[in-house]
Amino acid sequence: MPAGEVAVSEGVDALARVPRLLVALDFDGTVAPLVDDPSMSRVAPGAQAAIDRLRGIAGTWVAFVSGRPLASLARLTESGTDALLVGSHGVEVSIRGEIAELALSAEENDRMTRLEAALTGLVASVPLAHLEHKPVGYGVHTRRVVDQSLVPPLQAAARHAADGVGGFTTRVGKDIVEFSVRDVNKGDGVRMLRALLAGEEGGPVAVLYAGDDVTDEDAFAVLEPGDLGVKVGEGATQARARVADIPAFTQLLADLAARREASVQLH
Repeated sequence: MPAGEVAVSEGVDALARVPRLLVALDFDGTVAPLVDDPSMSRVAPGAQAAIDRLRGIAGTWVAFVSGRPLASLARLTESGTDALLVGSHGVEVSIRGEIAELALSAEENDRMTRLEAALTGLVASVPLAHLEHKPVGYGVHTRRVVDQSLVPPLQAAARHAADGVGGFTTRVGKDIVEFSVRDVNKGDGVRMLRALLAGEEGGPVAVLYAGDDVTDEDAFAVLEPGDLGVKVGEGATQARARVADIPAFTQLLADLAARREASVQLH
């Protein structure tokens, strides 16, 4: 086990006993399988069952923290009015149905328009590449591109276009490069959720954060002693624990729910 990592069972056992726990989850590749058509993605049934159990335990909250736009995230997670959702890498926030206003400035909107014009032609030149319009930027998707040799030049050209316009934060994920006019990330979203719950509950809140992509490293980086970051899948990470895939993470969530239910009953 690499230095700094902990056994999954050890980390889960510790979180099962904390008074207040926030379970913050990336969506795609963490609890929902990656699919060619993002609109068809759904939480895996076993993961959904574990999430429902966790939500029913006193002192336990489940949030989704994703790069997806907030509207898409809310629809795909089938979240109710009590949901905690962070979309667009921390830019969009919905707290129990209350949505924070984005209020883009005229200058930000102008930059968005200029970048869209540049990216539209670039993406159209690569068969099956797709340009996603996000509330504060754009995503260049390449998952369905058959000739993968076309992907690096497309991504390089897209980054050059964003640099030419100026003022965009660039993030590279699995089969996507994203550009945002707001410089916030998933770590900001996790910090905000922790502070909100701690303020409401009058005491510290431990965090389990799980994700599979490069953009989840921002969230792992803000975790504190007593928290647990779980990397789902391969790749370098700051997370202290790792599981192989979505089924393995689903089992982790189920184990956490069972142990936390038992801990609450004891107290």
